[in-house]
Amino acid sequence: MRAYPLRLLVALVLLVAALAGCGKGRAITSSSRGGAQTTAPQASGVVGISTKNTTRLGGVDAASDAASVARAVYPGLTPATRPQAVALVDERDWPAALAASVLASAPLGAPLLYADGDALPSVSADALRAMRPLGSSSLGGAQVVQIGSTSALPGGESARAIAGAANRDPAALAASVLRLAATVDGRPAEDVLIVADDAPRALQMPAAALSAESGAPILFVTSSAVPAPTSAALAALHHPTIYVVAPQTLHASAYAQLSRLGTVVHVSGGVAGGEAGAGGEAGAGGGGGGGESLDPVQNAISVSRFSRGSFGWGIHEAGHGLVFANAARALDAPAAAPLSAHGDYGPLLLLADAASVPATLTRYLSDIEPGYTAAAPPVREVYNHGWLIGDEDAISANAQAELDAVLEIAPRQPSAAEGSVAQAE
Repeated sequence: MRAYPLRLLVALVLLVAALAGCGKGRAITSSSRGGAQTTAPQASGVVGISTKNTTRLGGVDAASDAASVARAVYPGLTPATRPQAVALVDERDWPAALAASVLASAPLGAPLLYADGDALPSVSADALRAMRPLGSSSLGGAQVVQIGSTSALPGGESARAIAGAANRDPAALAASVLRLAATVDGRPAEDVLIVADDAPRALQMPAAALSAESGAPILFVTSSAVPAPTSAALAALHHPTIYVVAPQTLHASAYAQLSRLGTVVHVSGGVAGGEAGAGGEAGAGGGGGGGESLDPVQNAISVSRFSRGSFGWGIHEAGHGLVFANAARALDAPAAAPLSAHGDYGPLLLLADAASVPATLTRYLSDIEPGYTAAAPPVREVYNHGWLIGDEDAISANAQAELDAVLEIAPRQPSAAEGSVAQAE
């Protein structure tokens, strides 16, 4: 049973250590603070495997995955490829990691690295040294935003700290990150994302990519209530638009409270998304998603499809970056957030397990598969590209091959309009 994956791996390109910003990996060099050229530190465990339509970033754990993504987005070779700041989060603090995703958005564009309590894994330290953050003027020159981590920094970088959820509840933590994001933006947020912190993490994961792309901070509620720190943060924004991710997870009581604080919109499925009234659209069982199941794979697809005006991914056609992660590896969602705010800006899509691509995801990818005709040949069309997060324990080589095939541009029958144009030409 292992023979086929091994043969496939022989056909793939093995990329070791840091990857260039376009996703084509190679060992990189970086100039030191004094300007001399040095070889960038090799990041242990950071490996990329590529096919023609996919690039794999990461390794055996969340710290490796985050470091690989960070160094792909910011190889640190020139001032333009060095971040202003890096977010450093304790990997044991899920709410902190998810809330930190907004810092990957413009204008800060901070990639995320993971600490392990008070220790800094070597892969994170190597990535931080290689990226050499410039320092953010909006944060008083801070090069690192530490969220729930007090680990020592390898180069004595200047840091700004936010206490993690271990010391403060998730709602208070997220409100602190929201205020930090407003400091960077120079203005309060007009849109926010709401996530139920007692919902399965796999249902929360797509919020990371949407936050990074949109710049909308993430705030936490419970399935049945709005905590005081979240309520206060929303009240201070003076009736923002409140986008609820995985809306099925909230009960009517939570929607009733949210509707008094802003315009509530379900991030669910269709092109325009539905606004919720005083009681939301959710009943006591949390059925606010228009009848959709609580399936993490389908929920991520719904987030990818959703748009309301200029907000949201709204991906119903070909020509996009797409980020794939295993639903069981929640920390990979914040780790991959920079890929949703740079390069080809991809939403997060989920696999239920490592072995294969779920049928619902295959159908969605088939719906947005690129195509070409004689009138519009491949060089005149658009393409899809997939970023795969983690090693083969996260997404197998077989699953990667399946994704590569469904992302490939394919011949299709021209429409009547295209045929008329071709004949006229």
